[in-house]
Amino acid sequence: MTSPVFTTALEAEAAFYDALARSDLDAMTQVWSDHDEVVCIHPDGARLVGLRAVLESWRQLFAGGARLTVSVSQRVTAGNSLLATHNVIEHVALPGDDRVPPPMIATNVYASGPRGWKMIMHHASPAPEMHHAGMHDGPRIVH
Repeated sequence: MTSPVFTTALEAEAAFYDALARSDLDAMTQVWSDHDEVVCIHPDGARLVGLRAVLESWRQLFAGGARLTVSVSQRVTAGNSLLATHNVIEHVALPGDDRVPPPMIATNVYASGPRGWKMIMHHASPAPEMHHAGMHDGPRIVH
């Protein structure tokens, strides 16, 4: 199978969210760079480094085969002809689930190479105002 060539970081990002919505590991694999330095951090998850670990995490996530409803908003981008960073708000829900899912804040990083734009990092975290609401009695320490 020939991998698609994503001519922009936005094309790669659209393919990423499409693969996520369809729980399609083959499509997800085509989005990621094959370099060992790729990084993925799922919400409340550990840092995964290397393509093998990253793809295994997606395989496990997709094992149930659920089709997701995914929407992305408030995209903020920065970059140049070789590297692009996208920060987005993700809304991911299971079909038929009437609850409004808490938003996730995600940062996606793409690199341009001989085979087009590929994802090199995905980091998603629960939005602070929704994460552990009411569980902090004192001030929050950010860093």
